Amino acid sequence: MAFLLLAYLRRPMDKNFIDYIRVFCRSGHGGPGSKHFMRTKFNAMAGPDGGDGGRGGHIILRGNKDFWTLLHLRYMKNVLAENGETGSGNNSSGRSGKDVIINVPLGTVARDEETGNLEAEILEDGQEVIWVRGGRGGMGNAHFATPTNQAPEHSQPGEPGLESWKLLELKVLADVGLVGFPNAGKSTLLSVLTAARPKIADYAFTTLVPQLGMVEYREGRSFCIADLPGIIEGAAEGKGLGHRFLRHIERNPVLLFLIPADSSDHRKEFDILVNELNEYNPEVMQKQFIIGVSKSDMLDEELKNAIKKELPENLPITFFSSITQQGIPQLKDLLWSILNNEEAKKQ
Repeated sequence: MAFLLLAYLRRPMDKNFIDYIRVFCRSGHGGPGSKHFMRTKFNAMAGPDGGDGGRGGHIILRGNKDFWTLLHLRYMKNVLAENGETGSGNNSSGRSGKDVIINVPLGTVARDEETGNLEAEILEDGQEVIWVRGGRGGMGNAHFATPTNQAPEHSQPGEPGLESWKLLELKVLADVGLVGFPNAGKSTLLSVLTAARPKIADYAFTTLVPQLGMVEYREGRSFCIADLPGIIEGAAEGKGLGHRFLRHIERNPVLLFLIPADSSDHRKEFDILVNELNEYNPEVMQKQFIIGVSKSDMLDEELKNAIKKELPENLPITFFSSITQQGIPQLKDLLWSILNNEEAKKQ
């Protein structure tokens, strides 16, 4: 995950964060096979020697750790691969069409717009997936010679390429995702745990793009944490930032729900967050949940116990304050323990 942090530290302005692209793709047509007959000085009918047509160019997705957004593809509306060339005499095959390689950041998902089917998922640097396959080249007439037909007049045409509108979606890769309402303290916590410096202010939707940071743990160990834009009630239906950023939660194996200590109803706030995630994608409910009560420097033990009674008993609960850093070491211990499948106890 270290390279992800470096990429995000070098990131441009937030307005350049692009995580959704629609593009028209057409792979290359296969070249037709050749219908050709060999003629020599001493044999004017030496037999068929038509070569095969070249394969049409593929459209290939390649993972590249140096990209963190789809911004570089923003104006690439049409991706057209080269056609294969026609075969020629002397059993010479035509040249294959040149492939088009699209570099994408890690965590990119490719779908067909019409069907919505998942077609590719890029998770590793250098990983290559043929997204749209080029048409096969046709066979030359040399393939069709038989004892009873030694001079075939037939060769195959090349297969046509494939074309359709495609979608590219970026889903942020991180070990831990911060989930909460706007102004729950996610950005402040990220700035305390990591070297990241997200925008922090006292109004809703300060965070408009996902922010990544590396948490330094003991003995040089570390893990990646993501501050995701705030969720509001109705986000699964498109309210607020809606679906635009809910997709990023799918990549995080551990979700840390931040609920401020001064919330008027801690359980209701947690239930709304969980319901929005479930409405968006029920598979998210299989992830490991942790509840973090922020701004806890204002709480005594009696109030902490009262809040614990409001929240689910089967989930780890930890209290902390980003301002005073009270409980921050315990929060790191809990996250590391769960990420490494160690027995986690409620804090």
